[in-house]
Amino acid sequence: MISRVFKGVFFAMLAVAALVGLGIVLPRPLWPDEPAGRAERSQQILMLSNPIHTDIAIPVDGDLITRFAFLRIAGLDLDNPNLRYLVFGWGGRSFYTETRTWADLKAGPVLKSFALDRSVIHAELAGDIPLDAPAVTVINIDAEGLERLKQFILASFEQADSKPVALPGSNYGPNDAFFEARGYFNALMGCNTWTAAALRQAGLTSGFWTSLPFMLRWSLRLHNEDERFAASHALP
Repeated sequence: MISRVFKGVFFAMLAVAALVGLGIVLPRPLWPDEPAGRAERSQQILMLSNPIHTDIAIPVDGDLITRFAFLRIAGLDLDNPNLRYLVFGWGGRSFYTETRTWADLKAGPVLKSFALDRSVIHAELAGDIPLDAPAVTVINIDAEGLERLKQFILASFEQADSKPVALPGSNYGPNDAFFEARGYFNALMGCNTWTAAALRQAGLTSGFWTSLPFMLRWSLRLHNEDERFAASHALP
């Protein structure tokens, strides 16, 4: 009886390891379009990681402020002279809004994340971000990729009366806000698969299924040229 249990656990772990490996190694898209000509990758964006979640940080310029001016309805100060990046992340409403720190972790939001939960977009204002920090991946993209990335993020906001819907009182502090998002969150299609989809719009290739940050980071390095990434940044 005990040996059967151990065998079951062993094969379950083997299956999980195989799934993780395939998720990283199998590229998405399988056959990326060949570019007509190589555009200059003069734009830099950042992927910010913690052990379970990734965000995308876009350097602030006039176009970005104009496109995301609706963030003001949630009280975000887009005119702050120290503003350097707009940071966006997607996730499950219960877990994302109710778990500000690990001390706030509760069973209910965790269980919802393994089923289906309404999704939200977290928007945050950031100042200078150290580019050599272990949690930061600097990614070089071209202007067309940046435009597609902006469009993807904008399309992720749920609309009501042609306007994004803010969630008052759910923010962590004065420099962030939550908005209703399109789609549903679950453990298989979560925050990091959204980040991967966003980066694919920016012109990168990711692993086919990257549910955890380390899977996404490794797959990006595996499937894209080294020139895509800042030379000073080492893969954690």
